[in-house]
Amino acid sequence: MDPRNRQILKQLTLGRVWNYFLLKSSYVVTNLTKKPIHWGSPIAVSIEPTTACNLKCPQCPSGLKQFTRPTGNLKPSVNQNILDGLGKNLQYINYYFQGEPFINPLFLDLVKEASNRNIYVLTSTNAHFISEKAAEKVVQSGMSEVIISIDGITQETYQNYRIEGKLDKVLEGTKNLVAARKKLKSKLPIITFQFLVSKQNEHEIEEAKALSNKLGVDRINFKTIQIYDYESGNELIPENPDYSRYKKTKTGEYILKNKYKNSCWRMWSSCVFTWDGTVVPCCFDKDAKYNMGNISQKSFNKIWKADVYQQFRNQVWKDRTKIDICKNCSEGSKIWI
Repeated sequence: MDPRNRQILKQLTLGRVWNYFLLKSSYVVTNLTKKPIHWGSPIAVSIEPTTACNLKCPQCPSGLKQFTRPTGNLKPSVNQNILDGLGKNLQYINYYFQGEPFINPLFLDLVKEASNRNIYVLTSTNAHFISEKAAEKVVQSGMSEVIISIDGITQETYQNYRIEGKLDKVLEGTKNLVAARKKLKSKLPIITFQFLVSKQNEHEIEEAKALSNKLGVDRINFKTIQIYDYESGNELIPENPDYSRYKKTKTGEYILKNKYKNSCWRMWSSCVFTWDGTVVPCCFDKDAKYNMGNISQKSFNKIWKADVYQQFRNQVWKDRTKIDICKNCSEGSKIWI
């Protein structure tokens, strides 16, 4: 069994199982009737520790400084509001949306608050800030999983996408985390390499697998890259179709491989919080265009059941192609090794 699934199963409670049943059954009813019916509360959320980042990745609004929304760091009071508002049914938190989480000086305190509630907590990082001391604090925080973006096994390949990044810092941070886990005699966090496959690095996939095994990494995820303007092609789109979200048509244009379905499990099971407590429906809404409300101004239950949220869900079931953030959806685009 995948180590992540094994750990999540350990954290199940009767309340969480019942909540999942409510979510799933209302989702099935909605698919049958095409009218949004929602029972239960989210089982998973993403929470944004910060919008700041030390890298300048070419397809990332954080690295390119392209946000029109406010930028900043998640505060403990907002984190507390989120955790209290979602209650005991919440079983999975990804402390990542945009930015590099470790830039927030209080990041691991936020993680500890969540992990103390028996929640599966993970983050995604470029690993440039995981010193020996920081690695031990990660283990002590109760973090369940750390996803480390690697994207290449040589500096030349790595920096094609991770602009201003240093591969040696990524490898050093990984080694520090493996060593800290061993020193503190802990099985957690699970350490995952995430390899964003592009045309420039797809030839290194097998070597990346070997490197992950050599370093003691638990799992490796080959993820398809998101391109904003993909219709005319892009130098980042890989040649291997197994690792691309897009396919080339007979006319030479590119289209999304995944077919649009007027449904979305994410609208039932999860949501995203920006650093200031704003709720958005999904991680593809990077600039928080679809603002559903703010946890500091309104209870989460009222936000979750509000007319604006229901109208958004209704549009998903009516015609998902009319929602711009759905046009690059990567559901089912990860390959775990």
